Amino acid sequence: MRQDYFSANNIKYIDYKDIEILKKFLNPSGKIISHKRSGITAKNQRALASAVKHARFLGLLPFIVK
Repeated sequence: MRQDYFSANNIKYIDYKDIEILKKFLNPSGKIISHKRSGITAKNQRALASAVKHARFLGLLPFIVK
């Protein structure tokens, strides 16, 4: 089983402004990767999804990539 990225790097809060980390969990078309493929916990997956959606709304991340 894979190690949770956020636990491994001692990240307590998933910040919507940290787009470099958020981009690691998006596929090339801009969709959020499932927690089964990414290996993060369900709790962190929910926080990640919320952060990605917040960043998209503020224009920091694209909704779709063409």
